[in-house]
Amino acid sequence: MQKKFITNLAFLLFLNILIKPFWLLGIDRSVQNATGADVYGAYYALFNFSFLFNILLDMGITNFNNRNISQNRHLLDKHLSGILLLRVGLAGLYIVVNLIAATIIGYTFDQFLMLFVLLLNQILISLILYLRSNLAGLHLFRTDSIISILDRAIMIIFCSILLWGNFTGGVFKIEWFIWSQTVAYVVTVIITFMVLSRKTVFTKIRWNPLFALMILKKSYPFAVLILLMTFYNRIDTVMLERLLTDGSREAGIYAQAYRLLDASNMMAYLFAGLLLPMFSHMLKLQHSIRDLLRLSYALIAVPAIMVGCASIVYAEEIMGLLYHEHVNESAVIFSLLMSCFFAISTTYIFGTLLTANGNLKQLNIMAAAGMAFNIVMNFILIPDMQSRGAAMASLLTQFSTAGIQVLLCVKIFKLKTDIPFILKLLFFAASTYVVTSLMRQTEMNWIISLLISMVLSGVMAFIIKLVNIRSMLQIVRNES
Repeated sequence: MQKKFITNLAFLLFLNILIKPFWLLGIDRSVQNATGADVYGAYYALFNFSFLFNILLDMGITNFNNRNISQNRHLLDKHLSGILLLRVGLAGLYIVVNLIAATIIGYTFDQFLMLFVLLLNQILISLILYLRSNLAGLHLFRTDSIISILDRAIMIIFCSILLWGNFTGGVFKIEWFIWSQTVAYVVTVIITFMVLSRKTVFTKIRWNPLFALMILKKSYPFAVLILLMTFYNRIDTVMLERLLTDGSREAGIYAQAYRLLDASNMMAYLFAGLLLPMFSHMLKLQHSIRDLLRLSYALIAVPAIMVGCASIVYAEEIMGLLYHEHVNESAVIFSLLMSCFFAISTTYIFGTLLTANGNLKQLNIMAAAGMAFNIVMNFILIPDMQSRGAAMASLLTQFSTAGIQVLLCVKIFKLKTDIPFILKLLFFAASTYVVTSLMRQTEMNWIISLLISMVLSGVMAFIIKLVNIRSMLQIVRNES
């Protein structure tokens, strides 16, 4: 299983590094620069609002299905048709609830129109994730990896034409950006369904209330968890836009800073996507998960620390390179948000292990506390500190919830405290920050000094054997 993790992670990272950074830093950033902070900020607040009730689309079915199919692969033929019909009803419920909520908080007619298309996009995204969960449950990781970047690749083609194809007279409308996403998601759904139909016998769709009730009963703990975590991860921009008189502008500044964290999270999320079916399968067979846990955490912690330190030290330079306006304001927020990345990466490993083991009650209690804490902190900090207050609330919430999940894993799995590993991690974090800070003081070009500091930090991780390449190669060779 360690071999499978290493080889598939390498393939998955390769594909995503090819596509997703260009999407976020080339396309998404260019759209914000073309439309301005106010227009993009209004879109971004609506985009995050569409996430708040996203769980109604899925009710935890995707995570439940990933874990269930990896442990009981023969159930795919039986479950696929019934679950697809159930999701149609959930999509209708999702749209109704969102439109009612949007009415209550006072969105305008134009905002309603934009929100409706964003809701359709969320429905398509959720469907893609469900179809992919079947591929992951079958351990078809390479096929799933290719599907994972397909929508972004299609969006890049459409948006590149609209941004730089000289067909729009130099004007770019945010609505074109949204509709490009819609087309890309539709194409991806069709292709994913065609791939999956080769792996299963697709029976006739029939409504079975007892089957739907059984699936919802088993998946609702996953639904509650996702709902709670979505709120404390996405509520910040919605609260910024609603609580402040210049909320759209502050949401736009926050979006500038959040974009690189979003890109980093996409990479960290890949670990969770691979680990959930692997942990689930190993736990069912009562295999030890300790080696895979340590390996995966080391592989995610090292780049998380390196990226976090680089983002803190070079915040102004990075924001100045990416954006034309509000550079100083977004640099402060960027350094705060990127400090969250280590905590988020920790959650992707330890939270995934708890999910695979079915510890949903403990996770839901943790997530409920995190959501309440985040909302309270946003109410306190946003009026005085604007977008910086939202970033500070995120920082406090992410580290608190990550720490709780680590403690839960230690208790539930009776993990021994690995003092040497912890000391290496602390030493690596301190040395990386010092090296990065010293390199910034040099007179060389900041991009070159940043790259040198990253290389030196990476070498340090190998020297202290925080990441052991020889051991990983040995795992691949021995289990080939």
